[in-house]
Amino acid sequence: MGWSVLKSQVVLQPITSSVYEFLDEMAQEKKIELNSAVKPYSRMFIAKKLEEINEQKTDLNKRQQKELVFYLKDFNKELIGTKGEFEKRKDLFYYNDSLFTLTVNPILGFKYATNENGAYTHRWNGGELYGNIGTHFGFYASLRDNGISDILTAPEHLTTTQGGNFKYNQGQTGQRSDYSEMLGGVFYSWKWGRLGIVKDNHNWGDNYHGANIFSGKNPSVGYIDFNIKPTSWFELNYIHSWLVSEILDSNRIFLVNNQKREVYTNKNLAANLFTIKPFKNFFISLGNSVVYADDGVKPFYFIPFMFYKSVDHTFNGAGSNAVGQNSQMFFNISSRQIKHLHLYTTVFLDEISIGNMWDKNNHTNLFSAKLGMKINNFPIRNTYLIAEYTRTNPWTYRHQIESTTYASNQYTLGHYLGENAQEIYLEAGLKVIRGLKLALAYTHAQKGDAHVFEIVQGNSNVTGLNFMERVDWENQTIEAIASYEVINDGYIFARAALSNIKGNEFYTPELMRGKTTTITAGINFGF
Repeated sequence: MGWSVLKSQVVLQPITSSVYEFLDEMAQEKKIELNSAVKPYSRMFIAKKLEEINEQKTDLNKRQQKELVFYLKDFNKELIGTKGEFEKRKDLFYYNDSLFTLTVNPILGFKYATNENGAYTHRWNGGELYGNIGTHFGFYASLRDNGISDILTAPEHLTTTQGGNFKYNQGQTGQRSDYSEMLGGVFYSWKWGRLGIVKDNHNWGDNYHGANIFSGKNPSVGYIDFNIKPTSWFELNYIHSWLVSEILDSNRIFLVNNQKREVYTNKNLAANLFTIKPFKNFFISLGNSVVYADDGVKPFYFIPFMFYKSVDHTFNGAGSNAVGQNSQMFFNISSRQIKHLHLYTTVFLDEISIGNMWDKNNHTNLFSAKLGMKINNFPIRNTYLIAEYTRTNPWTYRHQIESTTYASNQYTLGHYLGENAQEIYLEAGLKVIRGLKLALAYTHAQKGDAHVFEIVQGNSNVTGLNFMERVDWENQTIEAIASYEVINDGYIFARAALSNIKGNEFYTPELMRGKTTTITAGINFGF
């Protein structure tokens, strides 16, 4: 290849990039090892993995070789070498010298959808830049302005698509039709770790259709990102987020020019995930988090190795949820030990009592569990199959104290279906030529009644809750998907979905209710 020295700077690659699917496939083919429980990956991490794959390129089929060349046009920029040693992708602006690199590109796109209920348009435009100064400092930023004809991703809507903080159109009371999303970060990194301040989306828990630790469904949040990997068998990921409570703090409201200055109460989250690799291609991750609010930032939650529930007990006592904060635990297991096959499971524990676990009247089994598999290139080359099941018990992801809910901007941080729900997701795909994906997907999602919290005889009514006593909302969708990445980050795409979404209309935008055949097509450049 001709590269001998690697930069260590960090720039996060958007989760929607197709390179994630390629790395996933290469991990199933045992060309690389991949801890896929935490996303996004950095561009340098991706570049190093592509370099590993390139050393084995003769083992790849023609389509895979062409995809490798395609991605190297982009990610070779992360590797130090003589300018012009590789064929580079087309960028609006690219600069590289021994100290400083900078890439600038536009963001443009348009999507149109239509069905029996009406039509929908979504346009977006903006720009992105990223680069580094020296070998340790990385930076990136992107701005996307969105204009939509209807809101399909409000906090209550049950969809995997990321939501937004929508703005009201002037002169159209109650009609909201646009929003913007600003992402960015600055990192200092070294050989075995990184530290950064970021505003971005993050995804924790292996999945192919909605993570159940951090799903990224909420609008992006600001957070401190800390990662260390001092050995090949251990990794720690830690974040401290500033969430958006959207709850007014009455003590801080004041008048300015006869207008009320309204202030939200603060809301924060600390989370860690420890990952060990006891065997090759086998990863076990354990972690915990706490949502804390109302009393400012607590420095002890910046310690990345803590069990936060115990910390909360020290400062707020263990006797009342009305005093304490909201803590969670989770674990993730990922195995790619069998060639072509990825097996994974994730469990999110909101609350559980070991002693009462099997007591149907007194249990507090508040958890979300996901079990899934993905097969690549078996038994037919250039194909894949995904099968995934998710179950979330009543009251999971919720909390009786509104300021400490597991949410930001009113969007759940966890699985998109929220509490008391289950989903079966199947997807079969074909990749015959570089950049072209054809797939069929089936979703069967159900949601039961939302639990109504009460204090009964001095106790909260969250014990002995039954799962899915009745179906309050249901979605059955069969979808045909086609997308083609013409140039790096430049797509055309089309979808045809046969859906039957019935039950509680609160969870579904008007456009998608009932039996529909929805045709969607669009074009996109950038993220």
